[in-house]
Amino acid sequence: METAHTGRSSTPAFIGPDLAGRTHASSVQLAGGRVAFWIYEPVLQTAETRTLLVIHGFRGDHHGLLRVADQLPEMRIIMPDLPGFGSSEAFAPGGHTVPGYGAFITEFMASLGLGPDTVLLGHSFGSIVAAHLVAAHPGAVNPLILINPIAAPALEGPKGVMTRLAVLYYRLAARLPRPLGLALLRSPLIVRVMSEAMAKTRDRDLRRFIHGQHHAYFSAFASRDSLLESFTASVSSHVAEVAGSLALPVLLIAGEKDEIATLPDQHRLVELLPNGKLEVIADVGHLIHYETPEPAARYIRSFLKDHPA
Repeated sequence: METAHTGRSSTPAFIGPDLAGRTHASSVQLAGGRVAFWIYEPVLQTAETRTLLVIHGFRGDHHGLLRVADQLPEMRIIMPDLPGFGSSEAFAPGGHTVPGYGAFITEFMASLGLGPDTVLLGHSFGSIVAAHLVAAHPGAVNPLILINPIAAPALEGPKGVMTRLAVLYYRLAARLPRPLGLALLRSPLIVRVMSEAMAKTRDRDLRRFIHGQHHAYFSAFASRDSLLESFTASVSSHVAEVAGSLALPVLLIAGEKDEIATLPDQHRLVELLPNGKLEVIADVGHLIHYETPEPAARYIRSFLKDHPA
């Protein structure tokens, strides 16, 4: 494993200046390729300090969860870029599946010596990967935290039409000549429309920050084929299908106005969990990690106090 300390002189807006001092950028060579990851050390080690392994959502990378990490200075947080996204290499063709990403997490944890007292946190697509991993490997982590969890099939219900249009978009982009396909996938206009649709805050500065984050990081994928595989995985599975197998404590943090992972689906999901708890944040949609990291961090902190290592 290779490790380097960051030394950035500037910090993005809406992220506190102390986070850079907690940050260690690293990489590790795994069977599927080289993976980049970041460790955010606690400001002060206490009895309540836990290690959180954080799995980001589709088309994102570790940057998306920085505001949450910033709000948990007492925790040790590890955030990899999933293979095929950010600074991590892609899997071989065909590997970008929910089981494939689950196997990656298992190997990644082993490489870092992360044991069963590790807290696993997944956002959006990361919630699917995390839940399926835990269902397949009971006892691998404890507990489980899911932010904006994908609680129901993406191709069913009112959002099914939009999902099918997205499927066509990714398939078309993968089949077009490479320059045209990449231009379509990385179109600033399409990225901005997506960002505008998901952002619910009325704070102009925060909206500007969110749009800037999506513009900077939403197109950092390895290839069109790996992106299509990951997208197919994201709409082919959901958390509810393994909910009954999640015997460990599970915290769901949902957005009241989430149009991707809707609130009624979250209420149905928590009823399926043997040991689940649902916390709802008002006036936010699918971008809890950007818009409301403070209440999300409070719920995480309270949940971990209730379920100590």
